[in-house]
Amino acid sequence: MDAADVKKILEQALTLDECVVEAEGTHFKVIAVGEQFDGMSRVKAQQTIYQPLSDVIADGSVHAVTIKTYTPEKWQRERKLMML
Repeated sequence: MDAADVKKILEQALTLDECVVEAEGTHFKVIAVGEQFDGMSRVKAQQTIYQPLSDVIADGSVHAVTIKTYTPEKWQRERKLMML
């Protein structure tokens, strides 16, 4: 299981404007951008990401997932801050 596999799973299951996945062994970092995260609690947003990954987490292909979710508007602001 690599970053491209995890990204594919998420993009097939969710409507995302952008999805960035980085991998280090079985540990993955996910940045997911989509309108569905607007008004969603942090826990609910993480559950939204975990749900399509449940099978690969259960079989051990994915051991840990760090998740950041954004609306497209918040993601644009965040990216501008990263560039400073």
